[in-house]
Amino acid sequence: MTKTIGVIGAGAWGTALAQVFASDGRDTLIWAREEEAVDAINSAHENTMYLKGVPLDERLKATKDIEDIAKRNIVLIVSPAQHLRAAIESISHNVSRETILVICAKGIEISSGKLMSQVVQEILPEAKLAVLTGPTFASEVSRGLPCAVTIGSDDSSIADSLLEELSTPTFRPYSSDDMIGVQLGGAIKNVIAIGCGMVHGKGLGESTRCALMTRGLAEMARLGTALGGQNETLLGMCGVGDLVLTASSMQSRNFSLGAALGEGKTLAEILGTRSAVTEGVHTARVISEVANKNNVEMPICQAINQVLQGHITIDDAIDRLQERPLKAEI
Repeated sequence: MTKTIGVIGAGAWGTALAQVFASDGRDTLIWAREEEAVDAINSAHENTMYLKGVPLDERLKATKDIEDIAKRNIVLIVSPAQHLRAAIESISHNVSRETILVICAKGIEISSGKLMSQVVQEILPEAKLAVLTGPTFASEVSRGLPCAVTIGSDDSSIADSLLEELSTPTFRPYSSDDMIGVQLGGAIKNVIAIGCGMVHGKGLGESTRCALMTRGLAEMARLGTALGGQNETLLGMCGVGDLVLTASSMQSRNFSLGAALGEGKTLAEILGTRSAVTEGVHTARVISEVANKNNVEMPICQAINQVLQGHITIDDAIDRLQERPLKAEI
């Protein structure tokens, strides 16, 4: 029996996911905080606030009552990482123990340094839990272009169930039992993407960007294994795949933010023009703290964070990275 699907968060990515499943005939309901978004989705069949210009399936319905979402069999949590705790708390008293919660936010909670799964488990220890992540742009997924993602869960039966329930002709999920690696790949790639954007904005060339991506992947692997993840996970959709996409295109909010910084704009100027969250800015700060706490070397992520915090310039960061001691690659 096909499960009912609920989506918390009607930003571009939440709307794209809801559109994928509704257009495949799944009973899909999306929650939005804004009355304007709810009305637009239900009447005009378009999210004019966050995914303008993309026609939505008429079967997709929106609600402003988050308790409606809590009654669904599968709930996709697509709120920004720093708001995920509040989203879970808002449904914690109404969600069934049989409901599968699927985290679609990419990041680490600043206040606690916890992964998204750890935040959920703190509030709902018995929850059936999974993570969905991978190389996707909302504008492409919402238009039905083919893509692939990773679904990670510590419980293989949950992952296998979601493979069936969330697979469509254009949306192909792969499973993983490494929730730590899956989440770290999705979070850290945003930081590396900002750095790659800086390289692009400074006009330093594709060779430099490729070097930064490759060494950034090495930093992902170091922290991932230190926290209990698997190196192999980061060779998949949630690691290499997501990094290549996010660190190569101006469609990426993180890459485009880095590019603007490289061109000389300030962080405040860039963020002042954006309605959507650029999660890598938050993740850069917390990932540096997590790395220091676990004695893991992450010079690229830490240099990017120092630039974002205004402690050093991009040129300073490049000089410091280039002056590091020479060593074997592996």
